[in-house]
Parts: sequence; C-alpha cells; structure tokens
Amino acid sequence: MKFFSRPDFQPAIIPALRHYSLEKFRSDCIAGIVVGIVALPLAIAFAIASGVSPTVGLITAVIGGFIVSACGGNTAQIGGPTGAFIVIIYNIIQLYGLSGLAIATFMAGCILLLMGFFKLGTVIKFIPYPIVVGFTAGIAVTIFSTQMPDFFGLTIAEKVPGDFISKWGVYFRYFNTINLTVLAVGIVSLLVIILTPKISKRLPGQLTAIVVVTFLVWILREYCGVEGITTIGDRFGNLDTHLPHANSIGINMESINLLLPSAFTIAMLGAIESLLSATVADGRTGDRTNSNTELIGQGIANVVVPIFGGIPVTGAIARTMTNITNGGKTPIAGVIHSLVLLLVFLFAMPLINLVPMACLAAVLIMVSYNMSGWRTVVGMASNPKGDVTVLIITFLLTVIFDLTIAIEIGLLLAVVLFLRRVTENTAIRVYGEQLDAADADMTQHEVLDLHPGVAVYEIDGPFFFGAATKFDEVVRHSLTDLPLVRIIRMRKVPFIDSTGIHNLEILIESSHREGITIVLSGVRENVRHDLHKAHIDRLIPAHLICDHISKAVIIANEIADEKHKKE
Repeated sequence: MKFFSRPDFQPAIIPALRHYSLEKFRSDCIAGIVVGIVALPLAIAFAIASGVSPTVGLITAVIGGFIVSACGGNTAQIGGPTGAFIVIIYNIIQLYGLSGLAIATFMAGCILLLMGFFKLGTVIKFIPYPIVVGFTAGIAVTIFSTQMPDFFGLTIAEKVPGDFISKWGVYFRYFNTINLTVLAVGIVSLLVIILTPKISKRLPGQLTAIVVVTFLVWILREYCGVEGITTIGDRFGNLDTHLPHANSIGINMESINLLLPSAFTIAMLGAIESLLSATVADGRTGDRTNSNTELIGQGIANVVVPIFGGIPVTGAIARTMTNITNGGKTPIAGVIHSLVLLLVFLFAMPLINLVPMACLAAVLIMVSYNMSGWRTVVGMASNPKGDVTVLIITFLLTVIFDLTIAIEIGLLLAVVLFLRRVTENTAIRVYGEQLDAADADMTQHEVLDLHPGVAVYEIDGPFFFGAATKFDEVVRHSLTDLPLVRIIRMRKVPFIDSTGIHNLEILIESSHREGITIVLSGVRENVRHDLHKAHIDRLIPAHLICDHISKAVIIANEIADEKHKKE
C-alpha cells in the first residue's frame, strides 16, 4: 500500500455527468424527491434525539447530503444524520456543549480526510463484524431508551441522567405519570409506520405516520379541546427558517486533547457506516465504490457541516436503498434530495411545529428496532466463542458506558483474539533424526537424514511478536541436549515483524556464545529483505542462508561432523 502517492480522489458524479441523459435525469428526479420525503422525518427525529433543534437536522441533511453526493465515491449514496450518531452526539453536547460538538465533528472530518488520502478505505472494511453488530445493537437499545418520556408522556421533575441504568431508574420512579392520550398517539403512530408498507411499499411509513397523526392531533387540539400532547413547536418554539451563516470553530490544543477520542469515534462510525452502506448499494447496482474517495467525500462533509452549525454526517443505508429502489441512477439523485429538504426548510417549517413529540418517538423506536439486528445477533450465537464474547462486551459497553469506550475496547479485544488465533495456527516443529523435505505439491517425498548434533526447527506461519515468544520457548525446551547446528526452516513464514527479528537476533547471538551454528533455510525474498535491513545477515555468513532444506541439511551435517572430529 503506497501511503504517499497521489490521493485517490475521483468523485462518482464526474463520470456520471459525462454520459448524462434526460432519461437518467427523470429517474434521478423521481428518486431524489422520494428520498427527500423519506429523509425529512428522520432528519428531524435524529436531531431531536441528539439534543439539538430540528432545524439543525435539516441543515445537516441539506449541506451534508449535497457534499456526500457531489464528492463521494458511490453513485447511489445518500448522506445525512443517522441514528448511529445519536448517542455520541448527545453525550458530547451534555459534556462540552454545541461548541464542543462542532469541534469534534470538524476534527472527525479531518480524520476521515486523512484516512482517504492515506488510502485506508479498504482497511476500514476489515473492522470485525461482531464489533459492528455489537455497537449497532447497543446504539439501538440506547436510542429506544431515550424515547420513553416522549412516547409515554412521562412528567419527570428532575434531570434525566445520561447513563443507561440511572436513566431507567428515573423512568420507573415516574412511571405513574403516564399520559394515556400521549401514549395513544405514540401507539397509533407505530401502527401507521408498521402497516403502511403492507398497504403500499412506495409509501414511506415514517412520513405517512407524521402526516396522519399530526393532522389528527391538530383536530383534537383545535376542535376537541384535548391538551397535554407536546409538539415540536411546544418544545422548541417557532423554528428558524433563515439560512445559517458560517461560524468560526475555536480549535486549540486543549480542545483537541479533550475531544480527540470523541472525534475518533465519530470518524470511525462515519467510515464504517458509509462504507457498509456503499457495499450494500454496490450489491444492488453492480457498481464499484471508490472507498478512498468515499472517505474523502465524507470528510469534506463533516468539515463543512459544523461550520454551519450542523451535526455529523455519514452514508445512510435506508435512504440509499430507497434511492436505488426508486430508480436513482447517479449522484444527481442525492443532490435533488438535498434540494427537496432545502425547500421544506425554507417554506414548510411552520407545519413542522405541529408534529407531536410522541409521533417522533414512535419513528425512532422503529429506527432502533430496525437497527438492532436481533436476528443477526441470535444467528451469531452459534459462532466461535471469541466472536460472541466480542459482540456481547461491545454491546454491554455501548449500553452501560458509551460508544467511545465500546469501540476502543471492542477493537482491542478483536485484535487480541485475532493474534491469539494466528499464534495458535503458527506451528513450530522440531526434527532431530530425519526430515521429510518434500513440499505439499510434490508427489515424491525426500527423506533427509540428520547427523547427530543437527536439529531442525520449522516455523509454519507468520513470525510476529505473538509467535516469536512461542518459538523461543520451543527452541530452549524441545531438546534435552544442546545441538551443534540449528537449522531454522522458514519456507512457510510469509512475513516477520520487528519482534520476530529481535528474537531471531538474540537466538543467533546466544547460539554463537554456546558454540552452536545457525543455518537458515527457505527464506522468502520479502523476509530476506527484512532480515537484511535489520543486519541479521552480518551475524550469519551468506553460505549459511540456503534457498532449500536439502542444501541446508548437507551444510549442517558437514559442520556437525567437523565439530565431532574436533571433539
């Protein structure tokens, strides 16, 4: 991987426009309008759940969605605020305020840009699946728990804690304050969301619920005198319809040190979710996403959006699939989706004020249900215990603590388990009398006789820090008598790291002090290059580094015989 070559930035919109046609524009226009309608309630709901105004969610969807479509590497990707960010955004605002969120989002955008410039797009796809499932399910549970007051109409006379356990403790204390009218609104909203796709798959359930339930609640309030149903207007006042101005982001070393872990979490979430969405889209469209360009596009969006007061942006799987299903052909569909949301922001915000909070809670409860992936979780129960352990720990850390800790510890656990598996699969074999020199693809086996005093140590697997200690223990405890010559067979060593080189160097030096000769056999070219850079070849004469075991055994037998004669 060349990190310092020319940046791999090739926005998908550029080749799409070269052969653009009126037919494609019609398809993109229809898809963009539908996606804009679907994205409207989600942008508002995600913003409110994150602890910001609905206008912030719309601004994020407009600016972020436009940039992702214009600068990203996928033809169908739709960007905007998503449920995955709710937990981390809410926690950042509680601890550091909106200014802290702006700094963290800006820094996350810079991290995504660096990841794209250094061509780490393919690396992000290797994030272990149990971690993704674990923190996604954890986020779903957390989102669900935050909607209880609005869904049940609870009257809570104290500040609701941020942590999961204390939060539910408060809910249970105030559960006797349920507003049955609000609960009815929430239940009706849920039923509309669930039943709408059964009537027509073209109708977006969330928007249908918002339109129908908002109209019913308006009638109840205006003509039936029903009170106690809180709306967006009641909670946030009249929403601002003025386009936001660019603001400076006060970044200094103190804020960087303070918010870097949160920024890293936002960047990792954004990268994982956007590339996962792009991969799913590729499976439907047959296109191939440029992962590095996609990361750069996401980075640009997250650098620009906080300047205008927005929240983090990433690719949204549900909206992207809606785009594809409704005929979106090029990134122009994503641009049109942003324009639709801009028109809503400019001309329809008074209507947004009438939306009941219980209805938005129902929307987010369905989002959390769809995010939970409980079928996937149940299906993974039969997977290896290590994977299940990583999934459960990541899930619990996400729910009980926060997403930053969950991702960091989850990644650490996954790496440790991976290294353990690789180490277990790196076999160290010792031969003291005879050796089968044949390769796996040979039909005839050549058995080599080892003279007294010759021992062969074959390393089968990568010789990295996990296996280096294992090899050292085998060498020192495998034979009761010290050999005169040690042959280290390395034909099946695909790579060697600095710890492996260091241990090999120590073994060579200690063997020399004990009068033992070291012979290397079957060293691959890349491993030989690494040994040369570490000056290991200065410790071993060139004629003792052999390309085949038969040559190494002949040389070792001769050296052992000579040493026996001298004795």
